[in-house]
Amino acid sequence: MNISNLSQPEPFALKDCALITIATGRKAHTLAELRDHIRDVNLDSVYHHFWGGLLGARFEEREFNNDFAVWCRRQLREQALAEQLAVIDPVEHRDLEDLRRELLETIEGRLDESETAHWLQAFRPFEFIRSQLVIFDTGTRLARPEALAEVIPELSTGTIFYHFIDARRRVPGGLDDFSYWLMGFEEPYFELRRGLAGIDPFFSSLSSIREEMTRVCLECRDRGDKS
Repeated sequence: MNISNLSQPEPFALKDCALITIATGRKAHTLAELRDHIRDVNLDSVYHHFWGGLLGARFEEREFNNDFAVWCRRQLREQALAEQLAVIDPVEHRDLEDLRRELLETIEGRLDESETAHWLQAFRPFEFIRSQLVIFDTGTRLARPEALAEVIPELSTGTIFYHFIDARRRVPGGLDDFSYWLMGFEEPYFELRRGLAGIDPFFSSLSSIREEMTRVCLECRDRGDKS
């Protein structure tokens, strides 16, 4: 997406995506094994276990938002550690290596304070998965920001994931695609851009993110500030 010509940004190309999961063959039966695998597993796996659950099918509401916290709670019965892992926000880590580092520090902190935690066996092993996104062009193009208020409520969850979450790995400054595109327009769209950029994607479902984005767009449009 080229915004070098700030007077006339390119139309926004809406895309959709699907998640393909790939088994790594790695399994952890104890917290120590989990730590050891996290140290050198492919970063795509770390990304998947934080974000993949948003795009994958869910049959129940999860208590925690990443797979590491869920496993520690359900399979190791490590409630306190699970709560510590659950508050790790990947949005604050634009570098996946930095996210891995905080994850390891949290787990190692628990291992340092409890000898039992080293050998306590989980009811079921943690299976490391990595994932790949398959990207589809929807063929829809948005020429102006005014179209967002009408289009966003109809977007698929795959489109929300690709442009609002996965974009943060691709776009300079860790922005979502919508906020980055809006940078190419004049100052009156600042409030819209700030409102979208202020939505935290990690502690919500994709449908909730879509609803929040819709709310921001409608509020800006109704205020008559060109957004």
